[in-house]
Amino acid sequence: MTTQPITVLLCALGGEGGGVLAEWLTAVARQAGYPAQATSIPGVAQRTGATTYYLEFWPQLHSELGGRRPVFGLTPLPGKLDLLVSSELLETVRQIGNGMSAANRTTVIASTARALTTAERMELGDGRWDDAQLAAIIQSHAQRHHILDMAALTREAATVVSSVMLGCVAASGVLPFMRVDYEAVVGAGGASAQASLRGFALGYAAVEQQRARVDSVRDLLSTKELSGQAGRAPAPAELVHPIIQTFPPALQERLSQGLARVTEYHDADYGALYLKRMQSLWTAEQAAGGHAGDATHEAARWLALWMAFDDIVRVAQLKAVASRRERVQREVKAGEGDLLKVYDHFKPGVPEFAGLLPKPWADRLTRWDASRVARGQAPWSRPLKVGTHTVLGMAALRVLGSLKGMRQRGSRWAEEQALIERWLQGIERSFKASPALGLEVARCGRLIKGYGTTNERGKANLLHVIDHLALTGTVGDAAARAAAVATAREAALKDEAGTQLDAALRAHGAPARPVREQPIRWVRKPAGLKGRA
Repeated sequence: MTTQPITVLLCALGGEGGGVLAEWLTAVARQAGYPAQATSIPGVAQRTGATTYYLEFWPQLHSELGGRRPVFGLTPLPGKLDLLVSSELLETVRQIGNGMSAANRTTVIASTARALTTAERMELGDGRWDDAQLAAIIQSHAQRHHILDMAALTREAATVVSSVMLGCVAASGVLPFMRVDYEAVVGAGGASAQASLRGFALGYAAVEQQRARVDSVRDLLSTKELSGQAGRAPAPAELVHPIIQTFPPALQERLSQGLARVTEYHDADYGALYLKRMQSLWTAEQAAGGHAGDATHEAARWLALWMAFDDIVRVAQLKAVASRRERVQREVKAGEGDLLKVYDHFKPGVPEFAGLLPKPWADRLTRWDASRVARGQAPWSRPLKVGTHTVLGMAALRVLGSLKGMRQRGSRWAEEQALIERWLQGIERSFKASPALGLEVARCGRLIKGYGTTNERGKANLLHVIDHLALTGTVGDAAARAAAVATAREAALKDEAGTQLDAALRAHGAPARPVREQPIRWVRKPAGLKGRA
């Protein structure tokens, strides 16, 4: 006879209904006639830990205990869990790191959803944990595991994630309850019952399908599934651009994605320029002996992102697309009869307007703004509040988004294209030294990100690294230069102020970045404070 309770740990972030899920499970146990106990362990949901709920269920009916009452524990013990359920991938791994899951006992149910930690957001580069590595940790520390996109199921059901999690728990088979017991409890939940039942059914079906698949472990650990691309067949050859077909198969998917982004951003001719640049880069890499195409593959991504640089036209386009309003409606759970008002706040300054003007006009406008700053005034900007739910607000965005043709005549366009060419020429010149050096310079495309001063600083850092490390013989041979470029790039991504980058430059015999002038703004002391210490 089993004398140990079934132990369950639920982990949910703020607003996800973890408490409701715990109440549902204890109510299901009472509905089915089983003893149960639930305790909550408060946490700080804003990414220093989820609120967790620990539940124990006795695997025998009340009627079979002969009046005896089981003794339950109040807190989970490491390695003693039968079921671990979490709505966030890294939170699942955090609990595994605490020793909660045992490879010979625990069933783990986790969502692929991520709420980025503060440390991940602070990285200037891509500081995110790799989803595939997190999934591998779950697999190695669980007897059985189910990893699925609970967030997508929640949106589909127009409910909260707790109902989807309940369906996953029911389908896992860990608890001795029947599906009808779960549905009876959820169905008694009042006005939101129907949405909760939809979420329950979707979660139940997802886990049930995974249990039925013999090869579920291999599928779940696939990086493509974790990024939402599982099951997508390779594009037929006739759907791939003819020029892209001349590249190796390993490069074609990324090139197709880059071409689609650049073409959608501006037009087909701009997409043709993207392919022309990639052809030149691939030819140079082959000539240098880099037949694997590593640098071309790396540059394809960063070139597409750089060519599709953010400007006020692009921002207007993204704000005006119909899919954005649909997403907002889903996020706020607005019904068909609800009135939804959406206000977008903008604060364009001189750089945004000057970027669309021809260079002579842009220079005059920029000098005027610089003179304001030199006199101690703040840079000019115009705060705007646009109601995109209104006809006039949406029309304004649509008109601004239709000004793509002005880009090529603007000063920002010419400046960005010139800098892109300097980067690409730096890669090709580096190939003459070694393919490895060309690869590291191609990876420096990561430095171009954000907008405003962040974007300007990234471009300045990129050019400084190329000019003083990659293309100079004072650092050493090609291998030494490749290592120096990699070190400097990683230093630049870790430190927004550039202190680590300057230290890395000096360590390799290169000059630190020039100090940029900053205005000193004098503030007059209010009359009432004069004479005070």
